[in-house]
Amino acid sequence: MLPGPLSGIRIVDLTRVLAGPFCTMILGDLGADVIKVEAPGGSDETREWGPPFAGGESAYYLCANRNKRAMTVNLKTEEGRKIIKKLINTSDVVIENFKSKTMEKWALDYETMKKANPKIIYCSITGFGHNGPYEHLPGYDFIIQALSGLMSITGSEESGPMKVGVAISDVLTGLYAVIGILAAINERNRSGEGQNIDLSLFDSQLSTLVNVASNFLISGNVPGRLGNQHPNIVPYQSFETLDGEIVIAVGNDNQFRKLCGLLNLAGLSDDPKFKTNPCRLENRTELIGILEKSLKERTTKEWIERLNEQKIPCGPIRTMKEVFEDEHVHAREMVVNVNHPKAGQIQLVGSPLKLSRTPVGMNRHPPLAGEHTDEILAELGYSEKIIQAFKEQKIV
Repeated sequence: MLPGPLSGIRIVDLTRVLAGPFCTMILGDLGADVIKVEAPGGSDETREWGPPFAGGESAYYLCANRNKRAMTVNLKTEEGRKIIKKLINTSDVVIENFKSKTMEKWALDYETMKKANPKIIYCSITGFGHNGPYEHLPGYDFIIQALSGLMSITGSEESGPMKVGVAISDVLTGLYAVIGILAAINERNRSGEGQNIDLSLFDSQLSTLVNVASNFLISGNVPGRLGNQHPNIVPYQSFETLDGEIVIAVGNDNQFRKLCGLLNLAGLSDDPKFKTNPCRLENRTELIGILEKSLKERTTKEWIERLNEQKIPCGPIRTMKEVFEDEHVHAREMVVNVNHPKAGQIQLVGSPLKLSRTPVGMNRHPPLAGEHTDEILAELGYSEKIIQAFKEQKIV
């Protein structure tokens, strides 16, 4: 197998839960040598976030930790911190998500570590960043979804505020962390120097409010909850059919004309109230009522076939079972089989990154806690005798 595009880059992963592990998994997928550091016995609490479990590991933990090596080190001990300092001094990137000021207390912060390794790229993930009045508050995804305004625009007026069904603030922060780290690596290739990346869940979630945030900043109008409707485009939502539901996303006036023709409502697209998207937005309620009546006349399958023939964007609302039975999912290699030492063969969601010459590899199972501790310590120059002493002293 060809080396990945990040082959030769070593990442020290001092993170847990989702944002940090998701970031480092992506870097590991791309070929980086990711070393996941936990306290002795395993301190990533997602290992226990189940059921379901496979071989004693939770499905939650398995989703974000492949392509890593794992070691355990007690950072509350001076000797444990010396081990990590030695590891950082031989690495390219550190990523951590401890509470604010924790790394400074342990003398493992960026300002301290860059003195020994000026090339180190140091990414800190916190709930709210390293300055500002919220700096010391804990940041969990659910809290961020509430504080960022995301929940105020999710759900319907009937349902009240709703969170997104996955920890989206964590996932987006993990993606931003990957972007920042790759940018810093590229800049280091020019300057020879590392830098600090201060990344917060709150900032990341705010940035991904995109058009809704812009709508407010430009107009001053506080957006409400529209359920499955779109704040700027009509019709762009879910509709009931004869036997279920369908999503239709009409992105321009030409598609609207095609939709009206398909629904035997050809004259509707010439009505001044509905002819253009701004007009449709203004008369949303009336238009949706008309469309709903026609769409209830056929089954979801029939509408999907007819809409696809006219190249009108649409889709059924599917369950996880239906998604992972889809031939397209498997054609795109979005389900991968990985051998695990305790669970046997497990299935994981594949990577969306399709690189032609240096493809993503699934080279390592999500590691057991401390699975590679001896191996990594040996690489750092520690003898078998010293490693055994570390274990007896509960340093590793």
